[in-house]
Amino acid sequence: MSLRETYRLAPSPRGSSGLRFGGSGSRRGMASRAFGKQSFLRHLDWLLILVVLALCVLGTLLVWSATEPTQLAAGASTRAYLYKDVLWFGIGLVLMVAVAAMDIRRIRGWTPAVYAVTLLGLLAVLTPLGGASAAVNGAHSWINLPGGFQVEPSEFAKLGLVLICALFLSRLRDSGKRPRLREIGLAVLCALPLAALVVKEPALGVGLVLLAILVGMIVMSGIRFRWLAGLTVAAVGGGWAAVQLHLLKSYQLSRITSFTHPGSDLGGSNYQAQQAKIAIGSGSLFGHGLFHGSLVSGSYIPSQSTDFIFTVAGEELGFAGCIAIVALLGLAIWRALRIAARADDQFGMLCASGIAIWFAFQAFVNVGMTIGLMPITGLPLPFISYGGSAAFADMIAIGILQSVHRKRTGLSAAFATRAPGG
Repeated sequence: MSLRETYRLAPSPRGSSGLRFGGSGSRRGMASRAFGKQSFLRHLDWLLILVVLALCVLGTLLVWSATEPTQLAAGASTRAYLYKDVLWFGIGLVLMVAVAAMDIRRIRGWTPAVYAVTLLGLLAVLTPLGGASAAVNGAHSWINLPGGFQVEPSEFAKLGLVLICALFLSRLRDSGKRPRLREIGLAVLCALPLAALVVKEPALGVGLVLLAILVGMIVMSGIRFRWLAGLTVAAVGGGWAAVQLHLLKSYQLSRITSFTHPGSDLGGSNYQAQQAKIAIGSGSLFGHGLFHGSLVSGSYIPSQSTDFIFTVAGEELGFAGCIAIVALLGLAIWRALRIAARADDQFGMLCASGIAIWFAFQAFVNVGMTIGLMPITGLPLPFISYGGSAAFADMIAIGILQSVHRKRTGLSAAFATRAPGG
């Protein structure tokens, strides 16, 4: 059957010419073929999926190598963290597919509910609501769940902020108008409680990510330059006020000040940064091989399976392995920006842009703090560091990117088949 026979013109109920799908006489058939189950896999960004899977595999191997020595010393199973990491990413893949299968317009409709749940989760960390909070390294960032599991709501705050900012900042842009001060103010007001609760935990690194997402999405929304300049001044003034009013913890201030003096207090505030640089430098070009890093096996680097997982890659995989990880992360961010540039509506564009900003900023800070370019802020490396909440949030974000991409390619396919004769 030819293409013209499949999509032929037939009289509509009112006698006008209308497009019928396969002789069924209904435009709905064409839409179902464009957006239905048959085209779901065809309209996914498979390069992005393959890049994410490669990062997940690398991250799982590095987490296994980083946790094996401590597990062996404790007499526990050396593959316990391996199995957990595989489970986290397995669940994350299911979440990614489920979100990717949704229409981005449905996700937009659920944005207020997602934001509300995120806000309640952050409140539950600081109050008895929803379960007892667990203090880890002096921070109340987790909620204990039955079965020994924990959830970290601050990781999902990034998703909530991306969606709610996209919702408000896209209200007028689809009609060709710039966001007004009212829309920008609503986005800022929604970001403030998230940032305040995150910093209260305290999780300064996540707070910085939220700030980067907010500022980046406002810039991408197309606001006027004078408003952008005003927001920049306000952000700088807010940071200065936080230091002057002693809103930051003493150890957070010491990390920032020690970053400016890397050669001082090597046994205290600069210990982590110094050990991280030694581990990465010792890996040379190709590293010592997985499970063969002396500094990793000796557990000289704190949090080497989470915040400092990049040091494990540096010692065991060498410069080549580090470049491969950075290249894969860069490719994922590029695909997110490409999806944003090709989105067919402002909400989808802002969602994709916010996720790209999130991944780029977090990856830069995480890698930068291990090589002395950034102060230590306690941020995981996307798709690499150990952690269920981070894995779930990252994979849901990829699902949103796929939903934006699928809507655009689905519409392109529908328009391509609307006039088969050209």
